[in-house]
Amino acid sequence: MVRMKVRVAAIAIMVAAGLGAGAAHAEIKLGLAGPLTGPNAVVGEQMRRGTEQAIADINAKGGVLGEKLVLSKGDDASNPSQGVSVANKLVTEGVVAVFGHYNSAVSIAAAKVYAEEGVIQISPNSTNPRLTEMGYATTFRTCGRDDQQGQVAAAYIARVFPKARIAIVQDQTTYGKGLADATRDALNKLGKKEVLYEAVTVGDRDMSAIITRMKDAQIDVVFFGGVHTEGGLLVRQMADKGLKAQFVGGDGIISNEFWGITGPSGNGVLNTFGPDYRLRPQAADVVKKFRDGGYEPEAYTLYSYAAVQAWAQAATEAKTTDPTKVAAVLHKSTFQTVIGPLAFDAKGDRTTADYTVYQWRDGSYTEVK
Repeated sequence: MVRMKVRVAAIAIMVAAGLGAGAAHAEIKLGLAGPLTGPNAVVGEQMRRGTEQAIADINAKGGVLGEKLVLSKGDDASNPSQGVSVANKLVTEGVVAVFGHYNSAVSIAAAKVYAEEGVIQISPNSTNPRLTEMGYATTFRTCGRDDQQGQVAAAYIARVFPKARIAIVQDQTTYGKGLADATRDALNKLGKKEVLYEAVTVGDRDMSAIITRMKDAQIDVVFFGGVHTEGGLLVRQMADKGLKAQFVGGDGIISNEFWGITGPSGNGVLNTFGPDYRLRPQAADVVKKFRDGGYEPEAYTLYSYAAVQAWAQAATEAKTTDPTKVAAVLHKSTFQTVIGPLAFDAKGDRTTADYTVYQWRDGSYTEVK
């Protein structure tokens, strides 16, 4: 309640200042929240690039409702407590929508703040189902969910490696464990029981104990729930120790930083992710703009760009930036974005699930046909 009063007062001051300055100087404040520093900073950079470019492109066409978009940024460093602090900071600054966070645990923790303060949250990359199961009308995501992703991974493993001895490894985070458990559940429903279920800790550098257990158990396939840092180390050390098992990961390893850790030992690694939207016609102009500027818009760059597009189109349709009214439009309309037509269901999830399987080879990943 105290935060709400502060927010109302802040908005009143901004409105008064806007009236005094004249409509020509009106601005709409938006927020970006993600790991701008720390082990997942490469993803934070994707989010920043995508969000900033979308805002620049929208402003170049006149902004939203005749007003310029301005961006405030908050670094959560992949820490839930820091994520809550960032959420409170952005709310106090008067943002009407936030694009973020990255890590599911951080998004879930921050979502309560945004919901209580009536601020829209659109995550480009938090996949844990709980984020949209909490019942907040202002929470959305442009990516899919781990229960969808786990079904795709499990179906592929069961079909391509029908007799494999499987190990499930997860990093004990909300995202990593959630994806690992979703994949395990889907495998079990297909009649495939894992031989080992193991856990690493974020920041671990030595995976030898787990690798030894997997070698002793004669593991053929390793499914990993986690991000590129621990996943890359596990792949490299498996190769060093002679464990020739097929490694399968999720969207958390879809980064060039993954190959930077694995080197050639990453050849053949499989992972699930959405379609490569860089190849889609609707993204061609934006992708060219990124590349002309010397940046490759991999992984979640376009998901972040699309989040801003969806919000801007919803605000235009609602004829207001009032978060409650914009959220109502987000729940009912379809938006044209760089990742294609985008619509949200009553929970704030995408209405389409489009995960597929990729394979790494010589530093890049291509879809498995």
